[in-house]
Amino acid sequence: MNVLVAGVGNIFLGDDGFGTEVARRLTAEPLPPGTKVVDFGIRGVHLAYELLDGYDVLVLIDAAPHGMAPGTVSLIEPDLMTLPNSPATAGLVDAHGMEPTSVFSLLRTLEEAPARTLVVACEPAHTGEGIGLSEPVAAAVDPAVVMIRELLTEQLDLEIAKEH
Repeated sequence: MNVLVAGVGNIFLGDDGFGTEVARRLTAEPLPPGTKVVDFGIRGVHLAYELLDGYDVLVLIDAAPHGMAPGTVSLIEPDLMTLPNSPATAGLVDAHGMEPTSVFSLLRTLEEAPARTLVVACEPAHTGEGIGLSEPVAAAVDPAVVMIRELLTEQLDLEIAKEH
């Protein structure tokens, strides 16, 4: 099983750098075989190209407002089939500004989406100009790392169960 753990976000916009920081921390962790961790930052088009290599599971890490308290970490399993699949909405006009939903739309167009996509999201407190995570979002990094390690273990257990 091939799993891509992708941190996304802009480190120059405060808490938007959450995904980048979690990915950085995960690179120092022991992870199951077949797991690749990459900090894509704002390079959404590179994420799309990486996914063309064929992954069974994508774990995307991002700051995402959901109206919760800042620093709240949540797990989302988006339904990629509900996203539009036209090239105009897939972010082809501005490849450097591709948001995760644009990447998913592009992958649907190319029919290369992973079988399972999970998003580990953190409620941001501040996404204005500035470097560094706010206190509640910085405190959410370690719990997000633990959540992702548990997700990877769960995926590995599911794969082993399928084989037997």
